Amino acid sequence: MEKILEVKDLEVSFQTYGGEVKAVRGVNFDLYKGETLAIVGESGSGKSVTTQTIMKLIPMPPGKIKKGQILFNGDDIVRKTDKQMEKVRGKEISMIFQDPMTSLNPTMKVGRQIMEGLIKHQNMSTASAQERAVELLRLVGIPMPEKRVNQYPHEFSGGMRQRVMIAIALAANPKLLIADEPTTALDVTIQAQILELMKDLQAKMDTSIIFITHDLGVVANVADRVAVMYAGQIVEMGTVDEIFYDPRHPYTWGLLASMPSLENDDKSELAAIPGTPPDLTNPPKGDAFAARNPYALAIDFEEEPPMFQISETHFAKTWLLHPDAPKVEPPEAVQRRIRKLSSTFEKPVLVKEGK
Repeated sequence: MEKILEVKDLEVSFQTYGGEVKAVRGVNFDLYKGETLAIVGESGSGKSVTTQTIMKLIPMPPGKIKKGQILFNGDDIVRKTDKQMEKVRGKEISMIFQDPMTSLNPTMKVGRQIMEGLIKHQNMSTASAQERAVELLRLVGIPMPEKRVNQYPHEFSGGMRQRVMIAIALAANPKLLIADEPTTALDVTIQAQILELMKDLQAKMDTSIIFITHDLGVVANVADRVAVMYAGQIVEMGTVDEIFYDPRHPYTWGLLASMPSLENDDKSELAAIPGTPPDLTNPPKGDAFAARNPYALAIDFEEEPPMFQISETHFAKTWLLHPDAPKVEPPEAVQRRIRKLSSTFEKPVLVKEGK
């Protein structure tokens, strides 16, 4: 498969009144053409900072890329100037943000907002751009696009505004689409429609997607691979089946156990990960998750674990995978979740056809 993105040993910090916040600490991952990679973790884990750095959208200062490379089609984005990035943003890499109402210009018709990228990046005439805007609105499932192209954002529902955002992001046929929690502000029915739309559009356009979310349940039907982030680091990486059926990091266990289920009754409590994420102005010694990990070993508080390889595609950053570590099984809540998934799907169907 063709590799379009390589993130190598990326470190990003922010200078604040309270000190230097080490927001991203040595992140490594690749992305292939036509693939969807989900980045999952609690708020503050570094997901959005990582992807905004890929587009060089973090304000510098106070932000700073301290180390690493971001190779997009072989070119290092870290070394590009703001002027050079203007040719990349929108044309080569696009982003869908969490709240469309704050991302769309309330004073401009949605058609005009779609047309801006077409005129700038594809040198289209106004007439051609208008025609293409109508096509894009139709593509993302907005009815009567010829009429709605001339309406303002406040005339659309939340789900329809998110579809407009997707149309804007796809206008220039980008090679990479970053979706930063694009369904968080939507109800579950609209959320499912948006996720299905993104899968359908990806199949048609062969665009690579990085999907950011705090909800591991959302990624089951969208992702090919999953990167689990905690305290600015990737702590587990694998195919979606490996993460759901064979999770190895205690943090991933916690995320799986805390997924709501329709089968939860009044007698069963929703599992939660104890404690809070560490203060990244002063990251803890050893494993950053150790203080919240009921399975922590003595070495977890002294030495940071390496990334252990479980299979060709599956990696986890935990001392529990060391040959000398005691054998620890996932908690019962996680094992129940895995059994439920296994009984629901007779064969692994979480990975999309042809991947």
